[in-house]
Amino acid sequence: MLILVVNIHIKPDRIEAFQEATMENARHSRQEPGVARFDFLQQTDDPSRFVLIEVYRDQAAVTAHKETAHYRAWLAAVEDVFAEPRTRALYSNISPDDQGF
Repeated sequence: MLILVVNIHIKPDRIEAFQEATMENARHSRQEPGVARFDFLQQTDDPSRFVLIEVYRDQAAVTAHKETAHYRAWLAAVEDVFAEPRTRALYSNISPDDQGF
């Protein structure tokens, strides 16, 4: 498994637009065969901060996700919403093991 954690800070006046676009992307992403999990989180004490936790079965699934129409639509929809560049880190799971996803 490959686990991508994306930290996102959104302009306060663009939160609703970001949520709508990301919910649509997440809904479609969860249907991809190579996606084991796709979580969309909002920070409780700062509603302009979000985290995406994307769990992919392998590198091919990561590549395939970035080629989907819904991901490309998301990129276009959120182009002007970021208060600062998003950060990403790629992890491998320890527990649960791959069968736990």
